[in-house]
Amino acid sequence: MKILMTAAAVAACALSAQSTALAQGAGASPLERGRYLVEGIAACGNCHVGVNAKGAPDPSKGMSGGRVFPTPAFKAYAPNITPDPDTGIGKWTDAQLGKAIREGVRPDGSVIGPPMPIHFLRVVSDQDLAAMVAYLRAQPPVRNAVAKSQYKMKLPPSYGPPLPGVSAPPPSDTVAYGGYLASMGHCLECHTPMVKGQPDMARMGSGGRTFDGPWGQSLSLNVTPHESGLKNWTDAQVTRAIREGIDKNGGRLKPPMAYASYAKVSDADMSAVIAYLRSLKPLPFAGK
Repeated sequence: MKILMTAAAVAACALSAQSTALAQGAGASPLERGRYLVEGIAACGNCHVGVNAKGAPDPSKGMSGGRVFPTPAFKAYAPNITPDPDTGIGKWTDAQLGKAIREGVRPDGSVIGPPMPIHFLRVVSDQDLAAMVAYLRAQPPVRNAVAKSQYKMKLPPSYGPPLPGVSAPPPSDTVAYGGYLASMGHCLECHTPMVKGQPDMARMGSGGRTFDGPWGQSLSLNVTPHESGLKNWTDAQVTRAIREGIDKNGGRLKPPMAYASYAKVSDADMSAVIAYLRSLKPLPFAGK
């Protein structure tokens, strides 16, 4: 018996195969893999997107920065990470750009402060780091001078020793690979409560951080498998929350969660991230 596939079905299968290849890096060029990571799980544009005169995100300006992050401890400005030679990364070498992303050190030796989640990005493999650098290099240069961030808190001298030879866990190790992706997506950066300006890792994933913005105020959810977290959520409900910003009861979730970026994460990678979150220690919600 012959089974005939419609053109639409063939296209859907091809798209699914391409998504899987990009997600796993199988057969993908560094540029393709870099696009998948930067536009997807790493959600770089969520902070670095250019802004208009009113400070609102303007995707037509690429990742030329300018978004302001005001907190009691600092007033940070997302830098221009387009390859403009004067106001962006155009004069940086690939090694310098990689060091900034993964180790939080600029070419002049200065340390990058929050909200850049360097603690989490230190896991990025050499291969994925090179892919991300290749993608950023390929973006149109946008001239946009951004103000220097101001910190009332003391920045660390470094985030740790240099990181040569970093490898990613194999996708076949679902929980470990999900942890790798979740770290690249800095999920626990927002979903962990803060103590004196630093994440309280003893309560990792238990939520309770507040975020102020044009949307008003939002509160990060508990993403551990606790009764007050994801225990009673199905995988489909967690996926919808991450990709679409809709909770298990159909309510609308608020920014700064990068829903548009996470919508581009493949099904396989999303399943791995959820498996990792379900492996966390169950903790009660840290918010009020």
